[in-house]
Amino acid sequence: MPTKILAVAAHPGDAFFTMGATVAQHIHNGGAGAFLSLSLGERGHRTIAPKEYGEMQRAAAEKAAKHLGAEALFLTYPDAEIPANDEANFAVCDVIRRQKPDVIVTHWSGSWHKDHQNTFLIVRDAIFYAGLDAMPRKLPAHNVGKLFFADNWEDATNYQPDTVLDITPVYDKWVEACAMFPMWRGETGLIRYNDYYQSLAVMRGCLSRFRYAVALMSDPSQRTTRTKSLE
Repeated sequence: MPTKILAVAAHPGDAFFTMGATVAQHIHNGGAGAFLSLSLGERGHRTIAPKEYGEMQRAAAEKAAKHLGAEALFLTYPDAEIPANDEANFAVCDVIRRQKPDVIVTHWSGSWHKDHQNTFLIVRDAIFYAGLDAMPRKLPAHNVGKLFFADNWEDATNYQPDTVLDITPVYDKWVEACAMFPMWRGETGLIRYNDYYQSLAVMRGCLSRFRYAVALMSDPSQRTTRTKSLE
């Protein structure tokens, strides 16, 4: 049975720039994928009003997800105001129970961005609630098998990747999906996201002997090897 991956991000740009290639590779290997954005990142443009820019972000995310063969999902928290509370925890818990992902990729905690920090906290608690049989919700409990944290320039403090994924087969499709966002194309006046993340894929590939790659950090609880012998 094909497995499913869910990318949970504070904003659509984070979802596709830092997690999109991982989702695309999972789909390429026969699995299914979805992107969940907790906000639209509507305050990320210097000249376009938040409402209009939010609509652009939603449209880009839906189009990019379709291009990768995935689903785009959204919560409605305001950009820069994603709360780390049980309302958000249960909202993401319900998405997890509905989507039934085997793998989740999200933000690492070592971020200077409040929304990213809170998304890390939300996903951690949502996974716990989603797998708790005694937690009554509309849908039955679901246990997530693996949790990974994406390589994001905004989440770099104490980020220690331990997994490298070959994205060579999906690299071009991933870049095409990202190019649907104004931010990727350099229209927001911020950093050159396209140059940074494409260069990062080349660098990670060079170090791992792939043409293109992404690095991921696994949840520390997944790293324990249980064995009766080292032989």
